[in-house]
Amino acid sequence: MELPWLGEHCSERTCKQLDFLPLKCDACGEVFCKDHIRYDDHKCSSAYKKNVQVPVCPLCNTPIPVQKGEIPDIVVGAHIDKDCKYNPAQQKQKIFTNKCLKPGCKRKEMMKVVCEQCGGNFCIKHRHPLDHDCRGSSRPISKA
Repeated sequence: MELPWLGEHCSERTCKQLDFLPLKCDACGEVFCKDHIRYDDHKCSSAYKKNVQVPVCPLCNTPIPVQKGEIPDIVVGAHIDKDCKYNPAQQKQKIFTNKCLKPGCKRKEMMKVVCEQCGGNFCIKHRHPLDHDCRGSSRPISKA
């Protein structure tokens, strides 16, 4: 070996590979090779300090803080029962809200279709001035 002082050996008992670019675990502080740097790969006893996951409420989509020793499912359930700001009416909002102003027509459109002459809101079928008997302008409307 020409440069024995370079690199460090992997701290994993079964590996001990000499690694010239060793990685230090941010939880336990030991040195590992690239194959054993993940918490699960070296069975890190200090992983609970860093590997923290925050559960999210499935209804209102907000993170729920969980204290050490608490079961996340129970905490999220308690949040849903008491503090959840989920509004089921918000999910059921109607998309088709623009009602046609042509007398007798009950169609609704997703977007407004405004007549340039009278300014009324109509469905696709009655959008043209001739189709809704437009009275908006005084000039004659031809079918040409």
